[in-house]
Amino acid sequence: MVGAWALGYPPYQCNTRKLLDLGLSCRGGGNRGCGGDSSGEFPSFLPKEVNKIRDPFARTLAQRIQRLPVQVGFSESCIMSSCVTPKKRSAANPVVLLHCFDSSCLEWRSAYPLLEDAGIEAWAIDLLGWGFSDLESRPPCNVASKRYHLYQLWKSHIRRPMTLVGPSLGAAAAIDFAVNFPEAVDRLVLINANVYAKGTGVLTKLPKPLAYAMASLLKSVPIRWYAKLLVFEGISLSTVFDYTEVGRLHCLLPWWEDVTVNFMLSGGYNVMGQIKRVKQKVLLISSEHDNIVDNKLAVRLQNELPNATMRKISSCGHMPHIEKPNVIAKLIIDFSRGGTNAAIREAEMPVSYFVDGNSCKTNRLCRKGE
Repeated sequence: MVGAWALGYPPYQCNTRKLLDLGLSCRGGGNRGCGGDSSGEFPSFLPKEVNKIRDPFARTLAQRIQRLPVQVGFSESCIMSSCVTPKKRSAANPVVLLHCFDSSCLEWRSAYPLLEDAGIEAWAIDLLGWGFSDLESRPPCNVASKRYHLYQLWKSHIRRPMTLVGPSLGAAAAIDFAVNFPEAVDRLVLINANVYAKGTGVLTKLPKPLAYAMASLLKSVPIRWYAKLLVFEGISLSTVFDYTEVGRLHCLLPWWEDVTVNFMLSGGYNVMGQIKRVKQKVLLISSEHDNIVDNKLAVRLQNELPNATMRKISSCGHMPHIEKPNVIAKLIIDFSRGGTNAAIREAEMPVSYFVDGNSCKTNRLCRKGE
């Protein structure tokens, strides 16, 4: 195991002042209380722009984000790390949800409550450098640091073999973690896995001023807005704008550009050499209309993994856990409980959600005209 000091973590004391910052100090979100539910308010460490978000599921999950102390060095050094924790612990192994590149636990806003309602002990974790952790100390955010931080969080707060879920680049993080810490991972769920990229490539050779310029562009509204058009199938412009507010919220934290540049220049994820070393059972989920990752790569990945099953999602883009949360939740539930051959039947799990501002409660996704 690589030590924290070898990774370059600075001392960061888990003193009383920091431990108070666990998401219990709230900022008004137009509601009352601070209970981590739909009547609560937002944690004070979230950017004030969280109040602009309209998606009720994003607002509810944002109210539940906490910062937990994660030891990353000797003595009491730690990072206050953001995540959504389960309301109840379960006797069964937990499900731990990662997120896509440069995103946050808010990706799971639609599927998380379905997992919880089914009795799953679910954790939605922000990978180091992304999400809402306190990174005032500017820790290194390369692959080794992300892996070590996730292990320390698991070791401190979860402590049981988990079903680890990784969408897009989060699938690369999940594979990297499962190969290096197999005792922590019982099963893997990889959603539209982006695992054949060779890291950040030429970006590692950029002069720092240019890297910062690229990071600034990456968090801009037009770029994030365009990305949503690529990722999602047939959503309205008003929904695109709201999803953009959700997706770039973490970029507004003061350290985001520094840690993003650190990741870009470090080389990023390259897990192609690790794929055949994965020993766990794997469920691959591939969307029919994914504009980011070619479906052929999902077939290639299934062939290279020693023990993988694939499920295909029709009429869906790159982020099915947002577009079809009932389907994804059902697959995760069945797989985490030992099944791999459950049919995809949306009717089995009704879900309430909003589409284009309209409230829906149905056994299938709300589509235009329905």
